[in-house]
Amino acid sequence: MIKVAGVLHIKIVTGRNGDFRVGRLVTELGEFAVKDAELDQYEAGRYEGDFGISQISPSYYSTAGRLVVEVRATLAMIALASVDEPEPTVIGLEQDPLDEVPVVPVKIQPIVTETVPESMAVETTDSAADAELFGLLWPLADALKLDPTVDRNVFRKQRDRLKAIGYRFEPMGQQWIRN
Repeated sequence: MIKVAGVLHIKIVTGRNGDFRVGRLVTELGEFAVKDAELDQYEAGRYEGDFGISQISPSYYSTAGRLVVEVRATLAMIALASVDEPEPTVIGLEQDPLDEVPVVPVKIQPIVTETVPESMAVETTDSAADAELFGLLWPLADALKLDPTVDRNVFRKQRDRLKAIGYRFEPMGQQWIRN
């Protein structure tokens, strides 16, 4: 892994599977496309900080009658220094990462930043479905981190459910906080 200072520009793209996030990382090494699942938590905007790059590789896809060739960086670490105002949502012209590779679910121990007794955990009317959706993260703590290595579709559903039950994403701490 290499650590570089840079700016990550995240935009929201509307595709056939719904909204997804893509990034453009600008560093002293060059510019890289970023399509990591973790970006699906962030709002569109400009994020400045230090980034750990675990892999740099060429990638290509076809969309809207054109072939796009790009250099992609896979991020292993994000340490933000500042966050700027959101940028507008874009429609189409990027391939949804769900369409790029077959989805293979991976079960990994989740990262929980704060432990809350079960009696204080978030309760919802659909707790059985939430327990299945969040797995080992259930019951939900007041502050938690989602595991970006799970199936990207599940990751997006977890993000949407957290928003629906009153959580907000805190980009500087890279965690979801209950309002």
